Amino acid sequence: MPTFTDLSRATYCPRQLYYARRDEDRGPPPEVADVRELAFRYEELVDADDEAIRGLPVAVEPDEYRRALDRLRERDEWTSLCNPAERDRLLRGRDARGIAHKILPDESEDDPPTPTLVSPGHPPEQGVWKPQKVRAVAAAKALSWEEEREVPRALVEYPAVGAVRTVRLTTRAKAAYRTAVRTVRSMDGPPPRLRGSDKCSSCEYRSRCGVKTRSLRSLLGL
Repeated sequence: MPTFTDLSRATYCPRQLYYARRDEDRGPPPEVADVRELAFRYEELVDADDEAIRGLPVAVEPDEYRRALDRLRERDEWTSLCNPAERDRLLRGRDARGIAHKILPDESEDDPPTPTLVSPGHPPEQGVWKPQKVRAVAAAKALSWEEEREVPRALVEYPAVGAVRTVRLTTRAKAAYRTAVRTVRSMDGPPPRLRGSDKCSSCEYRSRCGVKTRSLRSLLGL
């Protein structure tokens, strides 16, 4: 059964997933855990002083970080984000399995729990990155499978900048998820290389893949 990470990588680049599956150590580096830990310290950090914040792996200045947490405190989920019902829960769905970093509790008997994924990076200007959206949908569907009830959304947290984004299980989001599941299930050899993609320049498997990246100067014909 594919993992949430497999589906996310397949959405970004199927060939990257092919090489990642052959790595002996596929775990995140220690600095990722340090950033994710911030997501469990919001109540403490919203009033922290400059010196304390500068000693943490945050990606913005202390004033900006406190303002971001103040905005986050206005969300209905603030209390649940600070005090989740569960932490690092392994979910096993019908199609995929993986870790939800938080499970936010039901607000009432009619409200389902909400899975939350914590990202060490930065969000786009709007919404979340497509690979993270697929991963969030996977978490929501897996939780729905286990709880035997509809889970219509998931959250993606970016604690390095104090942002939280909502991913709703729209028709388009679920279609992207199904595409990723089909891609992973059908993978029996190295997929084709991407051509002329900006993704390749930052890929950790670039040298193994053999893709040739071009500079901006060459792309402009200079």
